[in-house]
Amino acid sequence: MGAMATDIDLHLGRRLRRRRRLLGLTQQQLAVQVGIRFQQIQKYECGANRISAARLWQLAEALETPVSYFYDGVNEALERKDAAPASGEMFSRKETLDLIQAYYQLGERPRRRLLDLAKSLHDANDVAA
Repeated sequence: MGAMATDIDLHLGRRLRRRRRLLGLTQQQLAVQVGIRFQQIQKYECGANRISAARLWQLAEALETPVSYFYDGVNEALERKDAAPASGEMFSRKETLDLIQAYYQLGERPRRRLLDLAKSLHDANDVAA
């Protein structure tokens, strides 16, 4: 399986998770609707298992969305990934090291709040995309 196919699987999984959560469904509830085990939903959402065309159709029906919803933003996601530096490069940057050092100088509670803030900013960025 090529890197691009894997990236698309990851994107579809993220879109699946987002739509499921938006509707307030658990993995178990969605799994029951499409006649599979919730572990399969977990694997789809993390990109470990590829979603077949027929299954994607079922999931779209259960989540009351067109199949095209899952592909929204896929080109942008692939472009961002291509533009991202290799992880080794990222950790060698002074800015990254400064951020990590500052993070660990904080107490546990402020660290947790900072992490929650960073995650919320990332989630808000995903929604805007």
